[in-house]
Amino acid sequence: MSGSGNRRGRGQGGNRRLVADRRNTAPAKKKKPASTSSSRRRTSGRKKKTARGGILGAIGGLFRLIFRIIFGLLWRGTVVVMLMVALAVGYFYTTLPDVSEVVDGRQRGSVTLLDRDGNVFAWRGAQFGGLTDTETASEHLVNAIVATEDRRFYRHLGVSPRGIASAIRINLREGRGPLSGHGGSTITQQVAKLMCLGRDFDPDIWEDEASYEADCRRGSMWRKIQEMTYALAMELRYTKDEILTIYLNRAYMGGGAYGVEAASQRYFGHSAAEITPQEGAMLAGLLTAPSRFAPTSNLLRSQERANLVLGLMEDQGYLSDAEADTARANPATLSAQALDNTGDFFADWVMTQGPNFLLRETTEDVILRTTFDPLMQAAAEAALADVFTNQVSEGSEAQAAIIVMSADGAIRAMVGGRQTGPGLFNRATMASRQTGSAFKPFVYATALDLGWRFDDMILDAALCMNVPGSGEYCPRNYTNEFYGEVTLTDALRASLNTPAVRLSEESGRDLVREVASQFGIDSDLALGPALALGASESTLIEMTGAYAGILNGGSAVTPYGLVDLRLLGDSEPLMGQGGGIRERVISEFAARQLTYMMAEVVANGTGSRAQLPDRPVAGKTGTTQAARDAWFIGFTADYVAGVWMGYDDNTPLRGVTGGGLPAEIWRQTMETIHDGIPPRPLPMIDPIAEARPPEPELVESDQPDLAQQILMEVLGLLGNNDRN
Repeated sequence: MSGSGNRRGRGQGGNRRLVADRRNTAPAKKKKPASTSSSRRRTSGRKKKTARGGILGAIGGLFRLIFRIIFGLLWRGTVVVMLMVALAVGYFYTTLPDVSEVVDGRQRGSVTLLDRDGNVFAWRGAQFGGLTDTETASEHLVNAIVATEDRRFYRHLGVSPRGIASAIRINLREGRGPLSGHGGSTITQQVAKLMCLGRDFDPDIWEDEASYEADCRRGSMWRKIQEMTYALAMELRYTKDEILTIYLNRAYMGGGAYGVEAASQRYFGHSAAEITPQEGAMLAGLLTAPSRFAPTSNLLRSQERANLVLGLMEDQGYLSDAEADTARANPATLSAQALDNTGDFFADWVMTQGPNFLLRETTEDVILRTTFDPLMQAAAEAALADVFTNQVSEGSEAQAAIIVMSADGAIRAMVGGRQTGPGLFNRATMASRQTGSAFKPFVYATALDLGWRFDDMILDAALCMNVPGSGEYCPRNYTNEFYGEVTLTDALRASLNTPAVRLSEESGRDLVREVASQFGIDSDLALGPALALGASESTLIEMTGAYAGILNGGSAVTPYGLVDLRLLGDSEPLMGQGGGIRERVISEFAARQLTYMMAEVVANGTGSRAQLPDRPVAGKTGTTQAARDAWFIGFTADYVAGVWMGYDDNTPLRGVTGGGLPAEIWRQTMETIHDGIPPRPLPMIDPIAEARPPEPELVESDQPDLAQQILMEVLGLLGNNDRN
């Protein structure tokens, strides 16, 4: 066959042999094991390894087991912690209110005090100037706060691990605990703290607001974890601008101001929208220590702090080099209103003159219009400072107090001591001191109202009285001399003691006490004859108010400072107070006589140092035993002023009487106050017109005519009426 032939021919002719594929016909040989020596070496190696693993391997296995356990616990714990954090964040998220509900975080309201012209002169309580957000506030203020408090504010999620680590490192380096001092808190965490993690003040939990705020500021590890969780929830609930808005409005800025608007008004006298770079730096700088860096406490320190903030703003690109240099060259200063810092004694006092729930413990924002006059206050403060600077020994701890008021009792100025500031001891209203001879006008007022006259005679001579329980009482004059028969006017002008005691005893001690009390001296009055010489204690405000009653014609006054009170935003007042004039105590004629007698005290007597160059003055000096207290209280036709001087611990004054330094302080104060006011006469009698007509000489005869008899009877009746 051709096919086979071809195959065969290829085989034969091609000289090729057909060879089948090689196959192993015999069973395949098993792989020859390694040589005995090699096998022995490997076996020996394995045995050595196994032997070594028996010791080190067991230890390694144990470590691997521990590692697997720890790792398992860690990742499981991490998952659990993350779940717990997520649950806490979710819970806080659901409790967070709308921003508008949390911008005002005050527990108490505020009181803004206006002077007699309607200008703000003081603040009390927690001031809140109104809502300010990132859109309405000055960009310089916002930038300054971010640059100072949290430069990564817009980049983090509410917590900054880098900031916390840096704060811990600084605290440890400075020798404090890791969470003591610097906290590394972001603005969001600070807001969480300001919101007290959503807890409101509860009087059943906290004793007072101070305890509540202290609890909100605690710095424990657990508290820090809570703040972080709350901050994360806030970042989910609010936008960055909303968080910053809460901070701008709730942060305490010193001086009783909460929020940047109140602080801007308080320190600079304008809105937060008008803040300059240097002002923004000053406000941002005081956030870390509001009381310490408040410009009203120390302006220079506040300006130095502001310079550091300006540097941060420059470094972070919020200000150019030129802008920062300009701001440093023109540091922020206080407004004239804030710089004055006057009227604190008056403000503290007037806050006690209205309802407690509307003033001292108000939850509302209250506007209080008062009788205060800042110019008169400045005059009183300047007079006191001048006398103590130029006429009192350096280092003296003596104190002084001043009150200026109108005849109706409206208080215009009040100085309660040489130091100024809110919350200080007010010697004008709180200090009860012996009044000395400053009390004598009320003895004479009682006698004059009973019918005595200014030109009646009274004996100045040695006088001793037996006082039950105290023994013999023998008053003496300051000069240790007696002057015989003197007029009532001369007795008061020279401040003689025995005539005052005689007059008090003749008029009736109880009646003198009643007249003094009706004039407004509410302190406990002495029961013995020393009452007439001012042995009783009283306050300066009581004594000055009582003298105002003499000026206005004999009607008592109630010293007052509150004119009206309204809530912020309301146009109508909730309450008001008119003049302080009350019921009549002595007749107008008696008051006019007494005013004349007191004018003689200043014109020709112990109060001559209080004379004013262009107008008459009436007043009375007072110096207590051993010169522990020195008084001068007097008035013109327009204003009454009282001055007290002494030591808080009753140390005797050296070389000071009521007619000395107190009269000098009074004169300087009133001279400034009356500058530009036309002089007016005092409401007093004309002594010449009111003088008693001389008794006619009677012709002696055994049979006097009828006219003489009638004249004698009339004169006798007049004489009797003068003493009744």
